[in-house]
Amino acid sequence: MTDYRAALQDMNFLLHDVFKVGQDWETMPQLAEMMDPDTARAILDEAAKLTETLIAPNARAADEQGITFKDGTVTTPDGYKEQFRQLAQGGWVGVTANPEYGGMGLPKTLSAQYEEMMCAADISFSLYSGLTAGAIMTLDSHGSDALKDMYLPRLAAGEWTGTMCLTEPHCGTDLGIIRSKAIPAADGSFAISGTKIFITSGEHDLADNIVHLVLAKLPDAPPGTKGISLFLVPKFLVNEDGSLGERNPVVAGSVEHKMGIHASATCVMNFDGAKGWLVGEPNRGLAAMFTMMNYERLGVGIQGLGAASRSYVTALAYAKDRRQGRGAKATQQREAEADPLLVHGDVRRMLLTMKAFVEGGRAFSTYVGQQLDRAKYAPTPEQRAKAEASVQLLTPVAKAFMTDTGFEATIAGQQILGGHGYVREWGQEQWVRDCRIAQIYEGTNGIQALDLLGRKVAGSRGELLKPLVQEMKSFLAEDAGAWAHQYQQLNDAVNQLEAVTTRVLEQVPSDENIINSVAVEYLHLLGYVVYGYMWLRMARVAETQPELAEFATAKEKTARFYFAKLLPRISGLIAAIESGSDSLFDLADHEF
Repeated sequence: MTDYRAALQDMNFLLHDVFKVGQDWETMPQLAEMMDPDTARAILDEAAKLTETLIAPNARAADEQGITFKDGTVTTPDGYKEQFRQLAQGGWVGVTANPEYGGMGLPKTLSAQYEEMMCAADISFSLYSGLTAGAIMTLDSHGSDALKDMYLPRLAAGEWTGTMCLTEPHCGTDLGIIRSKAIPAADGSFAISGTKIFITSGEHDLADNIVHLVLAKLPDAPPGTKGISLFLVPKFLVNEDGSLGERNPVVAGSVEHKMGIHASATCVMNFDGAKGWLVGEPNRGLAAMFTMMNYERLGVGIQGLGAASRSYVTALAYAKDRRQGRGAKATQQREAEADPLLVHGDVRRMLLTMKAFVEGGRAFSTYVGQQLDRAKYAPTPEQRAKAEASVQLLTPVAKAFMTDTGFEATIAGQQILGGHGYVREWGQEQWVRDCRIAQIYEGTNGIQALDLLGRKVAGSRGELLKPLVQEMKSFLAEDAGAWAHQYQQLNDAVNQLEAVTTRVLEQVPSDENIINSVAVEYLHLLGYVVYGYMWLRMARVAETQPELAEFATAKEKTARFYFAKLLPRISGLIAAIESGSDSLFDLADHEF
């Protein structure tokens, strides 16, 4: 297994040269005094040291050991407690938390780079603090002052951790049919009862308390999703002075035995009249939870990116070192008995596909992070509303496309190593296993596609897509320089995206199955087009950076590969979308 090294040069290139985040920060009063490019570079340097030296070296051993569960208690792998202690001590658990409560308050553009480092180092370990960050954000946005004062400082400090409790044994995506109940008590609290499954970090030994954010229904709640409320339910009740009191009746009934992320505790949580407090307004819990879920969905996309980036570095090192066969042309190393794998066209195809997805995904996650920052910090309501609309459109793409391409990349990395990719020694099989769940949780990628095409695009009659299309067209209207062919390719792709969107929307009134039938292909179409936009933006900046030498040249060449080999995939996607729903529904149920 190769040592992990964070892609600091690429991250700084994206932040400061491509997206020029410093110019954004200067216009945002909440960030202007605390954040500038030099500070950002210093933070990333420290994050790299943390992930490279503390977390990554233990990832394989932690995966092999996994968690243990006994009598409702989870014990994490050796080393995790010390890692988490140092993480918390350095302030990294509260990396995006409100400084008013002790957090760093980092913008998402910057924290996205840190999240990638954490996921590349060890996805399992990253989840214990990652869910806590989402819980902090939700509580800060919707909790009462009393709840925020009591819980946020300790969550931000990493003394306590957080979870999100949505899924139940009989329902996953369809949260409108949850059965967990919240019965009001005389003291203003609620008695929470029910069972939640697949709860990440639901029980562990890394922190003194675990704060569960739980979806449940009040006795008089209306049916469906309009009757869901959100509650804060701590593992241990908290005294008025902030000290921990008696154990709340919420316990882990079991843990899941999973394909991957073995060192992450995925729990069945039983709430038996556990004491909880309402977060936000009654029957508005799902809207409050989406504050967490939108950030978590980008975070899950970054998990796919992190696994892919680690897989790529390992595959590249192996391809340079491993000698097998001869290249199609005479090798430059005739004295050796065979050539490195890197001379073979198919190996180069896989490596370049990985590189294009990793660097394209890193750019896209930064771009979405910039929209999240603008939605939160931009100085005018109009700017915030515009960015929020962009976030709504792109969140399902970030989650689904980044994890689909991330999984494809880890599979390619495993394939490059051949048999050595299938055994544990090189780590490739772990990244395949760990990456796979990212396509499933936080809303499966099929559900993300339905959200994109059904709710966001069709639901807005295409209006939500128009600002992104216009942004890309405005970029393409600029001088193409040496990139005229690629500009034309992307311009054609954007026009095709517009045209196929119109055709799908025209079919909605007459074909109730059309959205469900073509949503995944549509999401991938948009993903490839947006990655093309990211690659051209990177390439145009790279050609103005002669001081970056090899880095800039490689960036430009990878951009050309993307347009030559990956963007053309949209032709098949468009054909599949235009074929409609008939072929999916021709078969009777008994004919499957």
